Amino acid sequence: MDTLTQEQRTRCMSRIKSKNTKPEIIVRKVLTKLGYRYRLHVKILPGKPDIVFSKRKLVIFINGCFWHQHQGCKRQSLPKTNTEYWHNKLQRNIEKQKKDIDELISLKWKVTIIWECDTRNEEVLTTSLKEVLRG
Repeated sequence: MDTLTQEQRTRCMSRIKSKNTKPEIIVRKVLTKLGYRYRLHVKILPGKPDIVFSKRKLVIFINGCFWHQHQGCKRQSLPKTNTEYWHNKLQRNIEKQKKDIDELISLKWKVTIIWECDTRNEEVLTTSLKEVLRG
């Protein structure tokens, strides 16, 4: 059972952002430290990728582990109340992103996904970003 009232839960959920999230800012800081230039949330591309390297035709999506149901991650769990609603909503998120990625690939873009939990360790994140940008 939920420990918050419906009004408190609504207020909580309304404060969740889709842009400029903490994991996104962490990735951007690492990229800036590495000396890369990029664009943010390019609206003309499918799915409005979080980070875009136009010259390299590379996009990066920074996914929240809960919102995109990162398999094997502890943050991926389903809420205990209103489970049918949440299952359907989160499944739509996954399907929408898969469609966007398929579209980007058909447009000859390279796609990388960085999970929220991957941003916890800056050294590992830096190494993986270097690998992605090298290739």
